[in-house]
Amino acid sequence: MKINRYQDISEVEKEAKKDYIDRHSAFVHCEGSAKKGEKFKVKVQVGEEYSHPDDFDHYIAWVQLWNGEAMLAEASFTAGALGSESNQLEVDFYIVPTRKMKLTAMAYCTKHGLWQSDEISVDIEK
Repeated sequence: MKINRYQDISEVEKEAKKDYIDRHSAFVHCEGSAKKGEKFKVKVQVGEEYSHPDDFDHYIAWVQLWNGEAMLAEASFTAGALGSESNQLEVDFYIVPTRKMKLTAMAYCTKHGLWQSDEISVDIEK
């Protein structure tokens, strides 16, 4: 399966291409450091500037949070979970880190496949 990756939309000339890239891309939002053994909030958002459809045949089916090659969490959705309106899907995951993390998110669109976020490094404080 092809993995699509985010491309900086400020470098893309056509508005339709910017929309397509942004609304399918997963973005990881979290602090740059966490305390070892304490709950740590990580938000995964699909689309930052553009909303994704929530139609019966075109929606985000799932989002996953990864640390390197280890999947940490997953959330699944059905069509209509966002009220059948275009929106930016957001999921808050709470994890308990024990060592430095390299977080990425994956999002699966039922029409346009798999999308991977950029990697975010999180340092661990004792």
